Amino acid sequence: MKALIVALAVLTAPTDSLPDLSHPWTLAECTSWALEHNLSLATQELNEEYSRIEKNTADMSWLPGVSGSVSQNWSFGRGIGGNNTYESGNSASTGFSVGANMTLFDGLATPRRMQLAKLNLEAATADLEKARNDIRVQVAQAYVQVLYNYEIADVAREQLAIDSLQVARLEGLYEAGRSSAAELSQQKATFAQSQVTLVEAESNVRTSLLTLAQLLEVAPWESFSIVRPEVSLDDIYIADPDAVYADAIDIRPEIQAEKLRLDGALKQVQIAQASYYPSLSLSAGLGTNYYSSFGTQGFWDQLSNNFSQYVGLSLNIPIFNRFSTRNQVRSARLQQSAQEVQMKIAGNTLYKEIQQAWNSAVAARAKWESSQTAADAARDAFQLTQSKYENGKATITEFNEARARYIKAQSDSVQATYQYLYQARLVDFYRGGQLVL
Repeated sequence: MKALIVALAVLTAPTDSLPDLSHPWTLAECTSWALEHNLSLATQELNEEYSRIEKNTADMSWLPGVSGSVSQNWSFGRGIGGNNTYESGNSASTGFSVGANMTLFDGLATPRRMQLAKLNLEAATADLEKARNDIRVQVAQAYVQVLYNYEIADVAREQLAIDSLQVARLEGLYEAGRSSAAELSQQKATFAQSQVTLVEAESNVRTSLLTLAQLLEVAPWESFSIVRPEVSLDDIYIADPDAVYADAIDIRPEIQAEKLRLDGALKQVQIAQASYYPSLSLSAGLGTNYYSSFGTQGFWDQLSNNFSQYVGLSLNIPIFNRFSTRNQVRSARLQQSAQEVQMKIAGNTLYKEIQQAWNSAVAARAKWESSQTAADAARDAFQLTQSKYENGKATITEFNEARARYIKAQSDSVQATYQYLYQARLVDFYRGGQLVL
């Protein structure tokens, strides 16, 4: 039933909110939109609302239950008449009653069910925040991938422009008889390959934009674009993983959810133990009857004369229920032990994730530093080779080899920059920071 309610609510959720695609989106805008429109989050929000309803149900369980009834009976043949003697004939009776029942004591099961429902709601809220964090990470990953592809496309355009100039230069030299047809053909082939590289780079940009747009549930994605922020790595700091874990263990929603479920497992044990105790309930009611037979009074007279009230107490003392309560307590304790294990698993998983993020950040920083040096060296080498080639002191093969090394060094530098930035922000995110660029 719960799954059906959630599914129907998702299918009937309003979808008339349209994205503003007239301008490029920042990471903050992408994250905000995803948190409001991602369907997996919508399902998690409905689960939280379901837990809220269950809590309300538990909170109201201490109230008395009130019910009313109306009955109508017909008798044919010999039966008790209005003078309380047996008579032959047809008769009818009408009854009206209102009753109330309230549990006064049930081994404290009711207040503990209320506490359990509150814990379940808080756990559902923590689960929702965990899902939101997952979306934040996914959006940031997809956003950084788009930025990386943008940069690679820029590198490809730059190299295409260089190759285009070289083709034009060699055509002039060839016409002047200072270059061979083989050199010109080789450079044209290089230019054509650069065009293919640019097409592939632009295709990767569109693919990554599509991935991000689908994550955000944005359509039409063809009009979707993002802001390319100014990236600075000067203030990046990577904290020690143990210090990050010490902070994260107290604030991460996945850990808080498991703590709440552990508290809930203890409440389940206490609820099961409540069946060992007697239960006391209070009942009260009002009623009246009307009999239609020979010699009976009128309708309203009978309702007045037959009006009655009652108040009662009921004490139920458990003596032997075939060890059902004992086994329920045992099962609840096993569930509590299982939840203790689950909480340890969640803590270990979080620590491993932080270690992996920290290790990736450190590796990304080292790669970024070396790639910066390599890119500078490759640029200088390419410019020197280009100058030599233009003055006839280097072959076209040497020129293209230097060019290829320069392109790769640029790509590696761009990739390392965004990897370092993202991984460092991710480490800080575990301790409560924001995923920003």
